Amino acid sequence: MKAIFTDADEALEGALVDGMTICAGGFGLCGIPERLIDAIERSGVEDLTLVSNNAGIDGVGLGKLLRSRQVRRIIASYVGENKEFARQYLSGEVEVEFCPQGTLAERCRAGGAGIPAFYTPTGVGTEIANGKEVRRFGGRDYILETAIVADLAIIKGWKADRAGNLLFRKTARNFNQPMATAGRLCVAEVEEIVEIGAIDPDTVHLPGVYVQRLLDTGPYAKHIEFRTVRAAGAA
Repeated sequence: MKAIFTDADEALEGALVDGMTICAGGFGLCGIPERLIDAIERSGVEDLTLVSNNAGIDGVGLGKLLRSRQVRRIIASYVGENKEFARQYLSGEVEVEFCPQGTLAERCRAGGAGIPAFYTPTGVGTEIANGKEVRRFGGRDYILETAIVADLAIIKGWKADRAGNLLFRKTARNFNQPMATAGRLCVAEVEEIVEIGAIDPDTVHLPGVYVQRLLDTGPYAKHIEFRTVRAAGAA
């Protein structure tokens, strides 16, 4: 049985300290742990390093923590939809480490698997390789990338049982699974919690061994980053 909460502030009690590293699941606005992000904003914790595929958009998702100036550094693969992020980066208010998307996912997976580093051809010959060890295998150059291990992982699931076994819904699966494994403490907010045995073991996306706390938060508004419509009759 996992610790189950209905209040996001209580779910993060004792887990937040200034200067910590947080891995956050989600892709764009899909599958983001928005209630936990709100709780982090309310806590006032500062000097954070965020590890995420992206930084949300202005005022939504991780964009809230940028707006509140709680972030010191971000490791991400894409930040193009957040004007406040771009402003802070260009003015030197926040540090940014850009990381290719697949490399970022593997760095988090490696951290969860206890693998300290790995070689990849991605980024060879580009600025990504600056300052990194390069070795040649089979006639091809590879750069050494280090694993990521975070103090806290916050993720968003669709359904969980009381043992913490999780299902993600469709594309919300994205970065949630590798981020969960990379955290020393993982807090998962979910839309529904069911009894142990109600989820077919063959369908589990994230085993409960990686989850320490569950946040049962009920229905969500489904945010859309871009809405494109046609004029009536245009189709």
